[in-house]
Parts: sequence; C-alpha cells; structure tokens
Amino acid sequence: MQLVDTHTHIYLPDFDNDRDEAIERAVKAGVVKLLMPNIDSSSIGRMLDTENRYPGICHPMIGLHPTSVSENYLQELETIENEAHSRKFQAVGEIGIDLYWDKTHLIRQIEVFKRQVAMAISSSLPVVIHSRDSFPEVFRALEEFRGSGMKGVFHAFTGTTDDAVRALEMGFMIGIGGIVTFKNSGLAAVVKEAGIENIILETDSPYLAPVPYRGKRNESSYICLVNDRVADILGITREESAAFTFRNSVQLFGL
Repeated sequence: MQLVDTHTHIYLPDFDNDRDEAIERAVKAGVVKLLMPNIDSSSIGRMLDTENRYPGICHPMIGLHPTSVSENYLQELETIENEAHSRKFQAVGEIGIDLYWDKTHLIRQIEVFKRQVAMAISSSLPVVIHSRDSFPEVFRALEEFRGSGMKGVFHAFTGTTDDAVRALEMGFMIGIGGIVTFKNSGLAAVVKEAGIENIILETDSPYLAPVPYRGKRNESSYICLVNDRVADILGITREESAAFTFRNSVQLFGL
C-alpha cells in the first residue's frame, strides 16, 4: 500500500530535532511522496534544502501564502515568480485567500492569488488553494479562469457539500486531512459527495493532527489514519482508498 502526503510543512523548525526520524516513520508507513507547499520568500531555502536531503521523497511547490501578503507583496511576488521560472516545481502553492486571521489585505490577497493562478496555468502546473473562511471570495476570483486549463486542489477542505460540488465543477480535487477524523467536522458528507475519484490525502503537518493525536504535532505517517477514515466513510477497504488517492495524487501533480 502506497500513500502520498500532498501537503506537509516538513521543512519547518518544528521538525528540526527529528526530521530524519519523521520521514523514516512516514516511509515505513507507506508514504512514498511528501509534497511541500511554500509560504513566502523566507521559507524557500529551507524547503529546497529539505528536497536536496531527501531526493525523490520530498517535492517542493512554489507560492506566496495569503497570510504572508502585506505591504511588501509586490517584492514577495517577484521573488516567487523568479524562483518559479528558475527550476521545476510540482505545483503553485500554497496560495489563496485567508479571512480568518486578518481581513486588512483582502484586495491585495485577491490580486496575489489571481497572479499566481495565472502563473500556474501558463506553466501547466496545478494550484494548491488555501480557502480559510473565504470560499465565496476564492470562487469569485477563480471564475475568470474557467476554461483556461486550471487544475488543482482545495487544500484542507472545510467547506460545505455545495462548496465541494462547485470546486469539483471547476475541475478541482478535494484535499482531505486530519479534520475528517474530528467529531462533528461535517466532512463525512463532503467525502461522500466528492467520491474517492476526486479526493487526495494530506496532513498539513505539523498542523491539524488527526485523532488520537489531535492537538499534538502532526506528521506524515499519520496520513494512514486519514486514509482509514476516508475508507470507512465510503465503505471501501483502506487498500482501495490508498490506491485511488495515490493515483489521483500522481496524476494531479505529475509525480
């Protein structure tokens, strides 16, 4: 059984004391690929160093996270775009709109999001979308790109079934992580609506650890718990869930 963690911040300082061991645990659990979303210019070096240390396992994305959008956003965007043209990345991400932490820079967030979606389309890369408390704004921003070859995933999906249907209609995958194991998360209905052919798995580690590790540091080996819960919701075996989501991840990210 093989799995892909399509979203892990394994390069962050949270793993500085045991990164080797965390990756070893993941590989032993059958997690053969770890995809790393970027945050901003300050995280690029750590992310690429991690890729170099674990070639063939850790794969980088490039993007400017919405919570890193501030007064210097044009300079940050220029750095991201220059980096994107300098080498191969698996996706443009993590990008999007976040209205949970701060609504001050909404207009700038939308501008940055659209520029990065356009960059991804021109490079034939998928986008990895952050949409915390911002599904209406994200969908509005994406409308102008319909029919342009846009593809990607709504990362750490927490929307409604209607949001899931709209995302699927736009050609996106649904990213399911540890939240699906939380009581009253409401994601069981989303998983059923999306179907296994439209789901990829993620941890978002070190954040959002699944039950029974909720509240503790998350890591890629815990994606097995996410896979088990998805399989349980859909009434299929864990092997079937792993096989579908592995194939979906490989096809979306060109692994």
